[in-house]
Amino acid sequence: MEVNYIKQLTAALMRFSDDDRLNPSHVSLYLALFQFWNMNRFQNPISINRSEVMLVSKIGSNATYHRCIKQLDEWSYLEYIPSYNPMKGSKINMFIFETSSEQALNGNHPKNEQVVGQVLVPSINSINNTKNNKQNKGESNSPNSKKRKTQKRFSPPSLDEVIKFFKEKKASTEDPEKFFNHFESNGWKVGGKTKMKNWQAAARNWILRSNEFKKGQNQTSSRLNVNESKNYDIPL
Repeated sequence: MEVNYIKQLTAALMRFSDDDRLNPSHVSLYLALFQFWNMNRFQNPISINRSEVMLVSKIGSNATYHRCIKQLDEWSYLEYIPSYNPMKGSKINMFIFETSSEQALNGNHPKNEQVVGQVLVPSINSINNTKNNKQNKGESNSPNSKKRKTQKRFSPPSLDEVIKFFKEKKASTEDPEKFFNHFESNGWKVGGKTKMKNWQAAARNWILRSNEFKKGQNQTSSRLNVNESKNYDIPL
């Protein structure tokens, strides 16, 4: 069947946005393989050379490459067929995510699914419908959904809470107010960019850095102490 470049890529990107297992290496590797597939006029399988794929995807580690391509296979983004022969390239079957009204579905398979090779692949319509149904029912059995449900929404602490926490950690009496004023002024963002998730963990890091800073100051101060009673008339 013919593959629509824009629809296929759009469907893949929608999958990426909903899949918390992926990291930038997975995405860049898939896009590199997608380009090789495009150059092969979207015909499966495509023969690949590891060094060429790593060059396009900007992955510099062999271990990262092999881990990501195996995980993309495991998570049904593609089918990876390694050759184990340095003189012969491995093969990739790219799965088709986009569907069109002209596609004929095999009656032996569930609606909104298609067969690529020997692998049954859900269409993007099926994914969206499943997602909407789960949202409407307010339930999901996926580990990522359960994780989101258990995560508590961050609530900034009061100054009294911060003072109490720093006192329990036997920190300097000046640190809690400095900590509170710093993060209160930047909207409780770590590094000024990322929203804070756990202020107690940030406070512990603050205390550690404060202790290290004070220790460094004391060491510098001790090295700079001058013996004022020294007699400079005595030759060296």
